[in-house]
Amino acid sequence: MEHTELLKKVRKIEIKTRGLSANIFAGEYHSAFKGRGMAFSEVREYQFGDDVRNIDWNVTARYNKPYIKIFEEERELTVMLLIDVSGSRDFGSFEKFKKNVITEISAILSFSAIQNNDKIGVIFFSETIEKFIPPKKGKSHILRIIRELIDFEPENKGTNISEALRYMTNAIKKRCTCFIISDFIQSENEFDKALTIANNKHDVVALRIFDEREASLPPIGMIKLKDAETGEYIWVDSSSRQVRESYAQWWKEASAKLDWSFKKSGVDYANINTKEDYVRSLMTLFKKRGLKA
Repeated sequence: MEHTELLKKVRKIEIKTRGLSANIFAGEYHSAFKGRGMAFSEVREYQFGDDVRNIDWNVTARYNKPYIKIFEEERELTVMLLIDVSGSRDFGSFEKFKKNVITEISAILSFSAIQNNDKIGVIFFSETIEKFIPPKKGKSHILRIIRELIDFEPENKGTNISEALRYMTNAIKKRCTCFIISDFIQSENEFDKALTIANNKHDVVALRIFDEREASLPPIGMIKLKDAETGEYIWVDSSSRQVRESYAQWWKEASAKLDWSFKKSGVDYANINTKEDYVRSLMTLFKKRGLKA
């Protein structure tokens, strides 16, 4: 992509997603994604109703009156985006391709992180790890991430989510909040173990991006379909009711299995349709997490 065209696209994404992040997500993000714990702040005299477990016995003995320790939440987080750049992201039947929605959501999460003084990093993955951007702070870092989101071209087309999760778990030593942003269409369906291991060490959130047309076939006769990840073609008779119903049933079962994997692994998740407003889906997820906190 030409440099000037890329800068225009970066600026357009920045204006849209920065505004959404500042005006809509700021409070919800803060309450939904907590820091690593509580850090000691100061001591003060004991007051009626204070938790006696927080009494600082050394200070109490020194001044002959009870003092308690005050703790504050450690707000700073490390946020990691695991972004699927496999071939299937290039699909879209309405206004946006899946990759466009992935880009905008990733940018929103990046600006939300920086506004909360959190570090943010990115792992682009296909069937292998395509690129790792270590977590940092700062606007220039965010703009670099957006440039990569727009312009990055992977070397491979397949998908291996387990490999991405293993890499993230090994690369990021301290606990982080990790968003997997993918359509979760892959040849290896059994990634539950890698998901559970990653979520035990980190706080994993799954954002499944899908296109409505992937869920059902239109009755338009013989159609030639291409697997974006393998390059294979197949002819399908979409005028057949049995074919359409079989496909719809396959999609329903695959989606239910994926939802079960997330629940079993203790991972919060959202299903985001490219046709619909992703803001509502993200807000619902954030509020749900905020209530659980």
